[in-house]
Amino acid sequence: MKINKWIFGVLLIVISACNNKAQLVKEQPKDVSTPPNMVWIPGNSFTQGAKENDRLALEHEKPAHSVAVDGFFMDITEVTNASFKKFVDETHYVTTAERPIIWEEFKKSLPEGTPKPADSLLQPGSLVFNEKVKNVTNYTDFRQWWKWVKGANWRHPEGDNSDIIGKENYPVVHISYEDAQAYCKWAKRRLPTEAEWELAAMGNLKNPVYSWGDDASKTDKEANTWQGDFPNYNSKSDGYSALAAVKSFVPNSLGIYDIAGNVWEYTQDWYNVNYYQELFSKGETTRNPQGANEAWNPANQYEKERIIKGGSFLCNESYCSSFRISARMGMAEGSSSNHVGFRTVVDLKMLQKD
Repeated sequence: MKINKWIFGVLLIVISACNNKAQLVKEQPKDVSTPPNMVWIPGNSFTQGAKENDRLALEHEKPAHSVAVDGFFMDITEVTNASFKKFVDETHYVTTAERPIIWEEFKKSLPEGTPKPADSLLQPGSLVFNEKVKNVTNYTDFRQWWKWVKGANWRHPEGDNSDIIGKENYPVVHISYEDAQAYCKWAKRRLPTEAEWELAAMGNLKNPVYSWGDDASKTDKEANTWQGDFPNYNSKSDGYSALAAVKSFVPNSLGIYDIAGNVWEYTQDWYNVNYYQELFSKGETTRNPQGANEAWNPANQYEKERIIKGGSFLCNESYCSSFRISARMGMAEGSSSNHVGFRTVVDLKMLQKD
């Protein structure tokens, strides 16, 4: 019996090793059709995180590490107002920005002892960029260019007096992570992992800094970003001062639009400042990394954050330059604003279940 158990244990190890070394899925299976409005992202091995030639790379994009990701399908555009409206019409879903604020729940994300604001302030709403801000020199206090607007939500992006009429093909905004997950469940899709997102953003290029290559001078033509002195002056040299309709700029080499700029995009990964070091320390290529097991951001210990990617119409080289592929930021799960949206993916296992 001891010998049999030993042999059985060895077999398990061998089988496990074989599964880990299974051939990477690169090409789209011939018997699998592409879902509507999606494109196949070929599987590949690549260096995730800061690129060697990226002078703007930040510490939380390091250390770069080797990953391998199986092929999958991704939306060619960010989820639009029209698509989200269809979801809401069918499910009667209410987004977090539209729900009444319950102080007993809300205060859990705040430092202990934070006094309760006036009830007049505890009203449904969301964060909106303050276009009137001027003469900002201290970039550490983002509250200078953000304002809480009561009544701001996906239907009313700037507040009660705004709407999305004529903007059906704009990215839906004021979406929380919970809202994005609810949409994914309805659409039978999911959010991408950070590694999947980076693979899709690179397209057919080899470890580029940007989704179009390494030339920063092409940013204005390739993505909806901020030109000028953020947040004081926007020259609008790319033709836009805020959101743009999807497909307003050329797609990357795989046919994906607005993977850089326009709106930040949710991934399913927790934001954990130690995670990249953990992967790097393994000294090997990680297959289909799923992100950290838990969130950890010492700069925001009261809220759990998810990783968002791609930057937005507010990103400028002088401030965040987050239209770079390796750029990343943490977003509290319950938060929303007018420059964060999402796109979805479908993998082969999900199609097999259907």
